Order: sequence, then C-alpha cells, then structure tokens
Amino acid sequence: MKKVMILAIGVLFAGAANAQSIGVKGGLNFSNIIKTGDSDFNTEIKTGFNAGIFTVIPIVKSLDFAPELMFSQKGYKTSGNSLLGGPNEYTVTTNFIELPILAKINATDKFSIVVGPQVSFLTSTKESFTQGSDSYQNTIRAENDNLKKSLFGGVVGVGLGLTDKVSLHGRYALDFQKNNGDGTNETPVYKNQVYQVSLGFKF
Repeated sequence: MKKVMILAIGVLFAGAANAQSIGVKGGLNFSNIIKTGDSDFNTEIKTGFNAGIFTVIPIVKSLDFAPELMFSQKGYKTSGNSLLGGPNEYTVTTNFIELPILAKINATDKFSIVVGPQVSFLTSTKESFTQGSDSYQNTIRAENDNLKKSLFGGVVGVGLGLTDKVSLHGRYALDFQKNNGDGTNETPVYKNQVYQVSLGFKF
C-alpha cells in the first residue's frame, strides 16, 4: 500500500509542476454504503467532510487533466429502539486519503464536468454507539476486521465557476471494490458511496 500511495502522490506533484492552476478545496460529504451481505442491516446517511488540493493541466481545448489529493470522511449510521434502553444510534466513521485522477470537460467558461477513477487509502475506522446518556467509542483495526486498506473506485461530478478564483463542486463517488469485511452486523460487507459538495479556491 505504501508503494501505491507514494506513486499516487508522485503523479499529483508531477502534474502540479505543469499545472495551469493549483488550489485548495473543502466541503461536506454525505455518505452511506451499498451492502452486499445482510439485507436486514439498514443504514442511513452520515455527514462528514472533505479537504485537499487540486491541479488543472490543459490537454486540448475544452479538456483538462485534473488530479487531486484529498482527505475524505465516509461511513454510515444506524438507529433504532431497544426493548429496555430506548432510542440508540450506531455510527461508523472511515477516514481516507484519496487520489482522484479526473478528466475535466469544460462545457462553457463557467461550467465543467469531471469523470475518472480514484484510489482511496484507508487511514482509520472508528465506531460509536449512543443509547440515552450512555456512549461508547472504539477504533477498529483493519487487520482484525479484515478490511482492505486501499480501494479502487470512480467519480463523476460537475463544477461551476463563481469567480475567477472560486468554484462550486458537486460529485458522486462509488467504490468498485468491497470493503472485504467479515460480514457481521458490526462490520458488514459493503461498498462506500458518497455525495460531495465543496468550494474550491485557486491560488
């Protein structure tokens, strides 16, 4: 995994050396999972955040190469009612370093479409359980729960230039690979999916 991450970061910085623009971006994630195991395990959208850097490298007219290096917070939550304890909520938060390798299609001077693959590197997984005034938190070790440390996926989205320096972005990202969990209610087998909204600022 370390070799893949070093290669991925190298791609970004090699692109940055030839970039027409470099900037930072950040915003909100609305994540959930697509289950491939227990159909009775119902999940809800979890809110997280994303932040990172981007580059834009012109290729031909109306088409750019746009790699990014992002921190992205994903996961899911469930809620219900126990027989004795009342309402409860269980939340899983997964943190990733991601490298989207995107083609940026400039439909107009202000509006663009992006599409491409991305590699996601799992940095940490945490779970929390709340029932009434009681709460519990735990860090999940990838090795113990048989979680993959890197995942391949895809991204599609749109961008809108608000000014010469500021842009608004909306995206959908999906992992093509399963998390490779052990298939229990605590760590179900699933694929991550996330809707993202962010603001970008060019230097």
